[in-house]
Amino acid sequence: MRVRNRKGAPEMMAANTQYVVENPEAFKGSWAEKFGNQNPIHIEVGSGKGAFITGMAQKHPDINYIAIDMQLTVLSYALDKVLELDLPNVQLLHVDGSALTNYFAPGEVDLVYLNFSDPWPKSRHEKRRLTYKDFLKTYETILVDNGQIHFKTDNRGLFEYSLASMSQYGMILRQVWLDLHVDEAFAEKNVMTEYEAKFSSKGQVIYRVEAQFQS
Repeated sequence: MRVRNRKGAPEMMAANTQYVVENPEAFKGSWAEKFGNQNPIHIEVGSGKGAFITGMAQKHPDINYIAIDMQLTVLSYALDKVLELDLPNVQLLHVDGSALTNYFAPGEVDLVYLNFSDPWPKSRHEKRRLTYKDFLKTYETILVDNGQIHFKTDNRGLFEYSLASMSQYGMILRQVWLDLHVDEAFAEKNVMTEYEAKFSSKGQVIYRVEAQFQS
């Protein structure tokens, strides 16, 4: 998600350290202390403007959510939502998702969400895809045993690549949706991202997979 720089975003983030973690390395292995409870921790890598993470946090107050994005302006819009909704179970990290082991100890995270990641369609950019094997290894390291990745996209090419990548890594594809929004049963618990709402309103198919690592 590319957006113009937002005036005052750095100051806004710095003024709300109850939600914005300025030194995430310091909490590696102690995120439970940061949240003040022992609830499960779910992270979203590439959180965009925060519609998904804040929606999930509202639905599941007994789960701690961490939104991760490299773009400060984008994350500042997520902060808007967190402040408006007053969500104590959300923290925001302005960091690179490829360096997650710097911020989370092995087995500290219970679930990873990847929503509408950049497809990086050119072959030479394969290593940048968030479902590339090196990223999968990182997720496996920080996740609990038999931890899961929940992945959504509108890009068929990236979805096919991701299914293959996960399978070749040895993950179990627990459930696959080739057209998520025709599943009326799942619709009741589905929380849409900004991209998902935009694309689905135009009739585009949304793909989803729940994949699990094997111990």
